[in-house]
Amino acid sequence: MAIEIHWIRDNDSLGRHCAEWQQLPYVALDTEFMRVDTFYPIAGLLQVGDGSRAYLIDPLTIDNWQPLAALLENRAVVKVLHACSEDLEVLLRLTGSLPAPLFDTQLAAAYLNLGFSMGYSRLVQEVLGIELPKGETRSDWLQRPLSDTQISYAAEDALHLAEVFVQLRPKLSDDKYAWVLEDGAELVANLRRETDPYEVYRDAKLAWKLSRAQLAVLRELCAWRETQARVRDLPRNRIIREHSLWPLARTQPDNLGALAKIEDMHPRTVRQDGEFLLDLIKRSGSLPPDQWPPAVPEPLPVDAAALLKQMKAIGQAEAERLDIAPEVMLRKKTLEALLKSGFPNGPYQLPDSLRGWRRELMGQALLDSLATAGEQP
Repeated sequence: MAIEIHWIRDNDSLGRHCAEWQQLPYVALDTEFMRVDTFYPIAGLLQVGDGSRAYLIDPLTIDNWQPLAALLENRAVVKVLHACSEDLEVLLRLTGSLPAPLFDTQLAAAYLNLGFSMGYSRLVQEVLGIELPKGETRSDWLQRPLSDTQISYAAEDALHLAEVFVQLRPKLSDDKYAWVLEDGAELVANLRRETDPYEVYRDAKLAWKLSRAQLAVLRELCAWRETQARVRDLPRNRIIREHSLWPLARTQPDNLGALAKIEDMHPRTVRQDGEFLLDLIKRSGSLPPDQWPPAVPEPLPVDAAALLKQMKAIGQAEAERLDIAPEVMLRKKTLEALLKSGFPNGPYQLPDSLRGWRRELMGQALLDSLATAGEQP
């Protein structure tokens, strides 16, 4: 079956179509982008599906994104995407707005227990019985003209995404539908919470092994790396490689020769930023103790594994009861944060990351489970 494709290549056309889409109950959205040598994704194509047609929007010829921003923010129109974290970055970068409400078909598949973290092709095969062509995902979406294969691939994505939504929506109970939208809102909120560069060090590899004085250096290095990646629009590892951060903070080199010998240190970094890095290390290494960051907690010990397993079982039992993919229930990071709040003897506190329906359904059971574990001889 031939797909009806409409190209949108100018501001007026985008405005007209967005006004039409504002009247629909839902639109399917997808993006194609390039992100090889940049921090931010570069949009190559936007696709919209309304259930019967595919619209291809050329971001290289449009500069007024306000109509699309208004559509994204219209809460009367459900925005349907799949595994959308990077698509959200593209939309935010282009329009300054993010979709609400957001229905992620990958999440919906998990809530229907079709599978966890399902790829788009597999989901289309499962729900629609259609086998999608492969091979264009990694192609050059900034080239013009796009190839016929690229155009067909992009149009199919938009059309079938809308069809998948139409099939999945009636199968979701009201509760599950609300939970899919709740998780979608959480994805949007997480993207809006732009990471504070001065908090990045907490997630650096082996940070817990450093003293507070060394952490002061790591904090500055990570903050500078994060800021420069954004300013220069380069991947973080092009600023300083990940594996160089910890040895830099631990050994604190004071000359270019020592800097060049740091594990995984790229010669380009030494050449471009070496003198600055030596000065940054010297300054942050001289901070007084009252300006040192707090120690980073150690990873949970091996004997916490049994408690983690016990808490995970609560999520699995609830998943079985609700017929939901168990991986959706309780994230490992959330359970670890809960354990760290009081290990080994309590009292424990539910972490902020356990929100909404998960907190309501499982929060007290998790606390009760840990309290019972603490009473055991």
